[in-house]
Amino acid sequence: MEYKKILMQPDKKIALVAHDNKKQDLLEWAKYNRNLLAHHKIFATGTTGSILEREVGLKIQRLQSGPLGGDQQIGAKISENEIDFLIFFWDPLEPQPHDPDVKALLRMAVVWNIPIACNRATADFMISSPLMDGEYDRLVPNYDEYRSRRITLE
Repeated sequence: MEYKKILMQPDKKIALVAHDNKKQDLLEWAKYNRNLLAHHKIFATGTTGSILEREVGLKIQRLQSGPLGGDQQIGAKISENEIDFLIFFWDPLEPQPHDPDVKALLRMAVVWNIPIACNRATADFMISSPLMDGEYDRLVPNYDEYRSRRITLE
């Protein structure tokens, strides 16, 4: 498969998402990393974004709440190269009514080869990476052949 490069700028476009039982963890993580996050563009789903704006003082582009379509909005932004990486503190022990949306969001992150952190340790490694504040060429499969494939109807 052929790949194409998508340039990630030094100021990254970061999506922050957290299930209800993980919002406090994400809040503590964001407070601890406030100075690192401050010069990046931050997106968040509804309630998480409200909490982060109020408690951390970051400017957040807030989307819908996850169950109301926020997860899918982030997935769409990933596919349009409007988000560079995803920090999603999800709760593996609590059933989620919008679980298919969560799976679709994680799938978009993999399809478009963006970094994903699903817990605090991974988020810490990602945000402290030397790659965080520089340009980075993200390799993405060239989907042009897939898009132009011929579909035959029976």
